[in-house]
Amino acid sequence: MQDMLFSAQALPAARVFALDSQTLISIGIQLFNAAVLAAGLGFMLYNPVKDFMRKRTERIQAEKDEAESVLAKANSLIAEYDAKLRDIDRERVQILEAARLEAAHESKILLAEAKREADRIRERSLEAVAEYKRRLGEETRLYIVEIAALMAQNYVAQTIDDETQDKLFEEALAELEDAQWQH
Repeated sequence: MQDMLFSAQALPAARVFALDSQTLISIGIQLFNAAVLAAGLGFMLYNPVKDFMRKRTERIQAEKDEAESVLAKANSLIAEYDAKLRDIDRERVQILEAARLEAAHESKILLAEAKREADRIRERSLEAVAEYKRRLGEETRLYIVEIAALMAQNYVAQTIDDETQDKLFEEALAELEDAQWQH
């Protein structure tokens, strides 16, 4: 504090703040120094800052252009994907239609084959029924012949005496012997 006191005492009393020529020259020199300093710093710092800002602007523009190209590529991929989905849907419809037609064709073939098999089964059944009828007719004829023979035997036994019966038996036996030799 004493130093300040001595420096204030060393100044003349009228010289604390005066707008005289010395103060104006001093202000002019300071303004000139500030202008030179600003011009020097401007030339020294302006170009690097300007280059930095230009490079930053170019980098931002490049990133923006790259983002736009990526967006355009993404949009084209989306369009291609949508086109492929439409193609897949179209192909799915075609495959389903082809499968339906194939199934209908196979169904017709299976139905025709089943109908042929049913016709064969029916024909075999009709043949079996005809054979059964023929055998039944043959068996029935044999039963009728047997019953007729039994009835005839009973009738002959009641109406013909033993002597006539032996004579008829001999004649029937002779006819049978003749019939066997003819074959």
